[in-house]
Amino acid sequence: MLHERLRQGPGDPARPQAAATTAGPPPSRWTLDTIRATFDWLHDYTLSGVWRHLQRCDLRLRSARVQQFSPDPQYADKVLDLEMALWQARRYPDAVVAVFLDQMGFARWPDPAKDWAAAPPVADRHGSKQGLWRTMGALNAWTGQVTYVDGYIVGRAKVITCYQRLVAAYPDAERIYAIQDNWSIHKHPDVLAALAQWPQVEPVWLPTYAPWLNPIEKLWRWLKQDVLKLHRLAEDWRAVRDRVRQFLDQFAHGSERLLEYVGLLGNGLLARMIHGP
Repeated sequence: MLHERLRQGPGDPARPQAAATTAGPPPSRWTLDTIRATFDWLHDYTLSGVWRHLQRCDLRLRSARVQQFSPDPQYADKVLDLEMALWQARRYPDAVVAVFLDQMGFARWPDPAKDWAAAPPVADRHGSKQGLWRTMGALNAWTGQVTYVDGYIVGRAKVITCYQRLVAAYPDAERIYAIQDNWSIHKHPDVLAALAQWPQVEPVWLPTYAPWLNPIEKLWRWLKQDVLKLHRLAEDWRAVRDRVRQFLDQFAHGSERLLEYVGLLGNGLLARMIHGP
């Protein structure tokens, strides 16, 4: 009964504990106070007593999971293609490579962030004009090796160069699965024509609007957190770009720590796909 009632969310009995006035709505989430107010048999409990009772019932304060949704009508088929590519990379590591591709952009000006200081730190944006730079990377799903290209523009030519570098990085691979989103450049006739030179490269298309299936997105997050936020190089655009390259170059030969960070090791969805249940 307790488990089922908590799934329904707080109602009117919780209102006096949470609303600013009697006209306010009931809260959307439970607290120890609102749980005690809702269940008559808990009224005489202290808050610590309520907490201990919940623990005994295996009820804890937990983070909610986002219910993910992609509008792609071929979602299930594309996920199956992804699983097959990852399975083959696991089953035949000497002949098959699976890499996740994506692009990201960054600017000369740093983003604000917290830091230790006597006064609030400043993300320096005065002086030089804002600048933009783009990187296209490929993350090996099995080893964590990162291959990338960068430039002011990542268009058809850079995408083709990225494929070329993948072929050079894995010269013995009989199949290179390039797992990527549906950005129009990826399917441009010039890009597809260039791919004909490298029959071992096979695009695997992710479902539309499904970034949770592309773990290289988390590599970009790590890059932004550790290198780009609150950097002190606003007046040295070349140094900013070099710092980004230095970050990516540390994964040139693979990284177990990177695989763990992006969810390709452990118990997550993608980790289970590539390592099995």
